[in-house]
Amino acid sequence: MALATSSSIAVIPSSLSKTPLGGASAYKSRSGRSLGFLPPVRASSDNGRGDGISSVLDQTKKEITREDVLKNQAENESEKRSVFGAVPSSGALWPRPEIERRPETGDRSFASLMSFDGAGPETINGRLAMVGILWAFAVERMTGQTVAEQLYTPGNFGLFNFLAVAQLFAYASLVPMFKGESPDSRSLGPFRAMAERWNGRTAMLGFLALVLTEFFTKTPVFNMM
Repeated sequence: MALATSSSIAVIPSSLSKTPLGGASAYKSRSGRSLGFLPPVRASSDNGRGDGISSVLDQTKKEITREDVLKNQAENESEKRSVFGAVPSSGALWPRPEIERRPETGDRSFASLMSFDGAGPETINGRLAMVGILWAFAVERMTGQTVAEQLYTPGNFGLFNFLAVAQLFAYASLVPMFKGESPDSRSLGPFRAMAERWNGRTAMLGFLALVLTEFFTKTPVFNMM
C-alpha cells in the first residue's frame, strides 16, 4: 500500500518566501497565500552559563586591603609572637610580619609563598591530607591494602597517582597566590579559610596517625571496620 503519492509531498523550505512586515516575518507560499506571522528569531550566544559561574565566583570574593592587614597585625595577639615565642621582624627569614608574608600585600615569589611561614605549605599540605584520608579509606575498603602497600607494591599505581595529585593541588593552590589572593580572600557560607585550615590540620594529624598505626600493626585500619 502506498502511504503517500509524489503529488502530495510538499517541500516547504523551497516553496516559502519570507516577507518582513513590521517587527514580524510573514511567510507566504509562491501562490501568495499567507501562512501566518512568526516573530523574528534572534541568534544569541551561550554566555549565560559562563556569566552565572563568574557571578557566583565574584560573590565569594572578599577584598583584603593593606589597612585590614595592618590592623589585624596590630590587634591580633597571634601576630605579635610566633608559637615558639619569636617576635616577627621585618626582613627576617622567619617569622615575618603579616604584611610581608601575605600574598595580597607582601612578596609573591615562589620562595616567599613556600617558606615556613608562607601561605603555601599549610594550604597545600592540608588539602592533600584531606584528599589522602578519603583516598585511603576508599582504597583500603576496596582492596584491603595499607597505605604503604598502595604506594609501593609492584604493579600498583599509588605512588604515581599521589605524585600527580600532589602536583595538581600544588599548582591549583599557588596560582591564586601568585595573583595576590590568599585563601582568606574567598568564602562561601560555611566554606571559609579558617574552616579549611582546621580541617586540614586535623586531616594531617589523622593521616600521620593512620600511617604510623598501619606501620606497626601491618593491618589496614579502615578495612578493620
